[in-house]
Amino acid sequence: MGKLKVGIIGYGWVATAHISAINATEHAGVTSIYSSRKHNDQDLSAKWGSDIRSYTDLDMMLKNKDIDVVSICSFSYQHKQHAVAAAQAGKHIILEKPMSLSWADCQEIDAAVKGNGVNFCICFECRWSNQFLSTKKVIDEGLLGDLHYGEVDYFHGIGPWYGQFDWNAKKDGGGSSLLTAGCHALDALLLFMGSDVVEVTSYNTKSVSKIFEPYEYDTTSVTILKFGSGKIGKCASVVDCLQPYYFHTRLCGSQGSLMDNKFHSEKLKSDKSQWSELSMKMLDSGDVSDHPYQLQFETFFESIRDKKSMPLTGLTEAMKTHEVIFAADKSAATGKSIRLNN
Repeated sequence: MGKLKVGIIGYGWVATAHISAINATEHAGVTSIYSSRKHNDQDLSAKWGSDIRSYTDLDMMLKNKDIDVVSICSFSYQHKQHAVAAAQAGKHIILEKPMSLSWADCQEIDAAVKGNGVNFCICFECRWSNQFLSTKKVIDEGLLGDLHYGEVDYFHGIGPWYGQFDWNAKKDGGGSSLLTAGCHALDALLLFMGSDVVEVTSYNTKSVSKIFEPYEYDTTSVTILKFGSGKIGKCASVVDCLQPYYFHTRLCGSQGSLMDNKFHSEKLKSDKSQWSELSMKMLDSGDVSDHPYQLQFETFFESIRDKKSMPLTGLTEAMKTHEVIFAADKSAATGKSIRLNN
């Protein structure tokens, strides 16, 4: 099989990171870009170092039989429309987070992907970070024993200094604190603790700072998860904080504990008076150019080649994480705990 040809849907900040990562892989390259704004093919080709055809008509791009994969980088409220259209056109799909702004839309995407037999990758790319791959390895090797408590928290002040602030602050843009950014933390919590969530309880609030006043939704949430296995977990999503970016991880098990890049393991007979330290690249920036897209996309293209489902960030993982997110937002809105069917 030759190199896969990829079309980009939506040409904004995130798309530039996708294009760089896709072109850096061995198995694919970007050949087309759809945008509501008109772009010059020669300018795009010169910028990205390959022949690129631009479109302002999405249907026309999706009819191009040379395109194997589409990477959807459009506004969140357009994700369902674009993902369903891509699936119906027989294109494999990379979809930026969030999957969509409602659970019903996620279910439509799920049905379209399955019904048309295409492969799917959700951009929960933090699962592919050196930090989370290393953390998962520590868990899988049993160095912490059986986990009973976990917390993964997202602290990132997303204010007017970000280009996407104007649309992201709207309810039909960002959706909620968890959907717009904290989804990465909740998704990581499920990665570490398991997906057997049976009950969700969440509370929301908002900073009184004038900086974050344009937000149409509460910008801080705390979500408590109860797992069928008996474990419990907590996820805070704070996009109205004034501090450096911080992705917090804390795990407690029967044989030890982990805190960010530090851990203690009874199995290794670690010194109880001080933490042992893991050497790994930490998630310390919200800039998409720092996100581990390349490894994720390389793995996705290999899964297409091998006719296998995408590991770690496939359709199953996307649906489970979003089911919990929407349950959390419903809990915060109603003041009630939400039960999930597993």
